[in-house]
Amino acid sequence: MMLGKERIFVVSDKATILLVEGKRGERPSLFPGLTKKGFLVETAASGSAAVLHLSEKKPHVVLVDAASMRTSGKRIVQSIRQKFPTLPVVLILDVNTDTSDTVIDANAVLVQPFTLQKLLNRIRPLLPAEEDKDILKAGSLQLDVERRWVKTGDRQVSLTPRLVALLKALIDRQGEVIERTELFRLVWETGYTGDTRTLDVHISWLRQAVEEDPRKPKFIKTVRGVGYRLDTESNIEPATRPVRELID
Repeated sequence: MMLGKERIFVVSDKATILLVEGKRGERPSLFPGLTKKGFLVETAASGSAAVLHLSEKKPHVVLVDAASMRTSGKRIVQSIRQKFPTLPVVLILDVNTDTSDTVIDANAVLVQPFTLQKLLNRIRPLLPAEEDKDILKAGSLQLDVERRWVKTGDRQVSLTPRLVALLKALIDRQGEVIERTELFRLVWETGYTGDTRTLDVHISWLRQAVEEDPRKPKFIKTVRGVGYRLDTESNIEPATRPVRELID
């Protein structure tokens, strides 16, 4: 992890935001403030318009201002997630919105009122960063531990802190089989390893983020009866071990 050094994020024409925003006269649009900060801002007036827009253009972040549309934004975020599961989404809610029974599948949530700076603080970690020598690399995988994203090729996905810790552990010992109990102990920082099923669930989520086809993983391999191994282009060995060793 890098400390005490400013991170440079891509802005201007390289950072595009799709702003899903309704028309409420009592509150100014977010469009002017974002464009003044150097972002290219495209707009959509509804969730259906946003999905249609995304089928043609891919922004770096989708900003759903549910407060401006007098909605919880749940259906809008769900419709975006169904078609574009890895696209970062920031959701803005009205202070009076009841979310007690709402599952919000957004990368970040802001409740009105807030400052433009606070909004930028939520958006910037979701943007592509310039090449950084301190980013952890394993073949074509790039992991930013501080900003919590992984990149494979042109695809960048935000991760939860636990998934970051899991991928970091695999990268630190890439090419080596790590036993399930040991990996669980490293990531969950606990001496109890009686039930590691939650590890398998997190491995599945991590494959969704880094694999082109999670059902046929190229990077994160399961070694039957032992644990997991991170393979990269640089450490994949000739097929000297039996194929049956791998279950996926």
